Amino acid sequence: MKRTTRRELVLLLAAAFVLRLAAGFWWQSRAGDGFGFGDSESYWALGRAIASGEPYRFGNAESRVFRTPGYPLLLAPLFFVGGPETSPIWGRVLGAFLGTLSVLGVWWLARRLFDPKAGRIAGAMAAVYPEAVAGSVLVLSEAPFCPLMLANLGLWIAAWRSDSPRRAFWTACAAGATAGAAILVRPSWLLFLPFGLAVGLILERAAGRKQDRGESVSSRWNCRPLWLGAAMLLGLVVVMAPWWIRNAAIVGRFVPTSLEVGASLADGLGPQATGASDMAFVDRVIEQERLAPSGPDVPLEVRLDRRLRGDALDWARRHPGRVVWLAGVKFVRMWNIWPNEASLSAWPLRFLVMLTYVPVVLLGILGAAKTIRQGWPYWLCWFPAVYFTLLHVVFVSSIRYRQPAMLTLIVLAAGAVVQWQSGRKGIRD
Repeated sequence: MKRTTRRELVLLLAAAFVLRLAAGFWWQSRAGDGFGFGDSESYWALGRAIASGEPYRFGNAESRVFRTPGYPLLLAPLFFVGGPETSPIWGRVLGAFLGTLSVLGVWWLARRLFDPKAGRIAGAMAAVYPEAVAGSVLVLSEAPFCPLMLANLGLWIAAWRSDSPRRAFWTACAAGATAGAAILVRPSWLLFLPFGLAVGLILERAAGRKQDRGESVSSRWNCRPLWLGAAMLLGLVVVMAPWWIRNAAIVGRFVPTSLEVGASLADGLGPQATGASDMAFVDRVIEQERLAPSGPDVPLEVRLDRRLRGDALDWARRHPGRVVWLAGVKFVRMWNIWPNEASLSAWPLRFLVMLTYVPVVLLGILGAAKTIRQGWPYWLCWFPAVYFTLLHVVFVSSIRYRQPAMLTLIVLAAGAVVQWQSGRKGIRD
């Protein structure tokens, strides 16, 4: 890397960190010692429990597989240093650092897929994008998830482009390991590997089985997607195995992520569902399950997960029209041009979100269209948007859930800008 490029990168990352730090202190001045999000309180409490050596549970003694441990493990060192009364501001400082790593990931991806100019544009866009800044400082899982997601995609692309099968294998294993770490932070990433492989193979076949370099897939590694996927799966299993073993020892069953899936599904599919999240009904179901007879080998949180999952699926089967209507509502909530929540409905904030979001998403779509024939590495930049959309038209939805996908759309948006500028330069020449 040239000295000028290194200096530009340092300045970019410093600016991104300072902006996030300022946003964190501003939000802390408004929130005080609170968080404003129930999820934040659970992550914070579990991080404190890890640091103090207490049992890993939240809410009640039965909730031992309520949250995956990725984010609490990152928060735990704050309590090692500052003690159990550590201020949430330090969680926001950690988030500012993690958000800055996301800017680095966007810069690297755009530079790798397009050119250094695209890297500069994408990095600058990610550094100041309001949703990315907010996601860094709210003590939510987006802060650690986004850099892990970008690392997962970046390593997948590096493995795909490697000329050495041996290097490609180990890079794919590393990609799988980062995918496992991302799942332990945000369980919704669990199905992205099979989703990416399936959709990528379909697109590859439809495009005449062409690689991004223009050579036939059958010319060298005609099974490359599958064996790279197998290597990624190996890395993922290695990282997640300790969590799976721990869960099996505690509840006597294989739990791939957490036992909150049933509650989340019932939140999105049920008579009370509106597309937004409202978990008030869960307390009533917990009390019913406490009183219901059950075998001694079935823990309460397992029964609760089964009950809520079964109720949600049964309701969905009986109300298909309502499910379709809710899917439309959730789609709009996720890709709305401004915040859905009433507390964030001030017009200055709405205009800020709209004026930054709309150009990015339109340029991202344009970039995806322009690179559709360039193969798997470019497809991986818009796969997250499709994946999270499909996920959240089933579960609850909010603009919060699009934020990781916006980072990869920024990469494509920067590529579209560079290609447009190159085209104009070519016309002038």
